[in-house]
Amino acid sequence: MKQPPLHRSLLKPVLLYVLLTLTGIFVMLPASAAAPANDTATQSAHADITAIRAAITAQAAAWNRADIPGFMQAYEDSPETTFIGLTLRKGYGPILERYQKNYSTKEQMGTLSFNDLDVRLLVNSCGKVDLAIVTGHFHLQRTAQGESKKDDGIFSLVWRKGPHGWKIILDHTS
Repeated sequence: MKQPPLHRSLLKPVLLYVLLTLTGIFVMLPASAAAPANDTATQSAHADITAIRAAITAQAAAWNRADIPGFMQAYEDSPETTFIGLTLRKGYGPILERYQKNYSTKEQMGTLSFNDLDVRLLVNSCGKVDLAIVTGHFHLQRTAQGESKKDDGIFSLVWRKGPHGWKIILDHTS
């Protein structure tokens, strides 16, 4: 038995329906396949931000114990590590010496607090996060001042993720 021919007026809506259905399937497949990667990236970003914030918290705790070497653990131990304040210092050793000279007593160190922290992770050309910029304010509550007279200011830090975790490679404090 011969089938009656499909009426031309029905052909366009049926083809449009099939086309839209297939398009929807193919659009949804990549999105659902990418979801685990996005979840992983989000979890990784959260872990990186948490690690940086924990290092900053540990810095303040070390400072408040008058433990400058503990405070410096957040810095990369490298001759390229840079501190910019009233002067430019290059190298972990000279930065450590500066802190020890300018804050030689617990009274000069006082109590350090950070606020308005903003952590921005930077994605490299390979899609990997290995640098971060942190900005914020610092405040020193103290009873004595050594060579460093500034009790409040702003800072920007460049952090690098390396074999020893996240470390500061550039500190600009003013």
